[in-house]
Amino acid sequence: MTAEIAETGSEENVLLRADKGGVAILTLNRPLAFNALSLDLIQALQAALDSLADDEETRVIVLAASGRAFSTGHDLKEMRQHPDLEYYRNLFAASGRMMTTMTHLPQPVIARVHGIAASAGCQLVANCDLAVASHEARFATNGISNGLFCSTPSVPLSRNVSRKHAFDMLFTGDFVDAETAREYGLVNRVVAADQLDVAVAEYAAKIMSKSRVAVASGKRMFYEQLRKPLDEAYAYAGNVMARDMMTEDAAEGFDAFIEKRPPVWKHR
Repeated sequence: MTAEIAETGSEENVLLRADKGGVAILTLNRPLAFNALSLDLIQALQAALDSLADDEETRVIVLAASGRAFSTGHDLKEMRQHPDLEYYRNLFAASGRMMTTMTHLPQPVIARVHGIAASAGCQLVANCDLAVASHEARFATNGISNGLFCSTPSVPLSRNVSRKHAFDMLFTGDFVDAETAREYGLVNRVVAADQLDVAVAEYAAKIMSKSRVAVASGKRMFYEQLRKPLDEAYAYAGNVMARDMMTEDAAEGFDAFIEKRPPVWKHR
């Protein structure tokens, strides 16, 4: 699904985009820096995500990376070149805005993870809706080992894995392998490296076979209900479900089930 880019390749374009049959593949392209999240890369991701928000042709987004690592996190060298509180506030605000935009997109986002995903790189994986990793992938929130607690990575991490697993990763900085990450709930699937693209493509195809309207509504509802107390969550979900029952695709889906035939979605 995404071609590996040689480590000697140019980093002029810090983010690459390829579109394949309804799938937008965004590839982090700073291989020489192990895809560290520079401000330029964060801003490039923000611009790409903004452009996809209203793109009805794109049904699924895949977040991939070039070189040997998925991402080692924020660019520490760049950060040390700007020892200024306001710079750091703006940097982490930009990163948080990009992560939030990803969650608010109508399209599911799948992380395609190979190599190391550390600190804010691990945050990116946790922030994606789904994640497929190769057996070689490793994950850590290891800022604590460099004297800086991974505060912003802790936000999606603690919303994906159990409290004690999150605390363990955040306070030891230890790496966990791909199978452990799957057991923790950080990734959905772990496959051989040569099957990574196949597994991601299969995931994308399953999602694209569903109603676009139902997927977009479902993603929005899923994250909204998580923020509510149980009784409010049920009330909100019930209202969304009642509204969605009025869509053409819901009527088609029910009729297809009753008539024992495949559905033909109006909104693909």
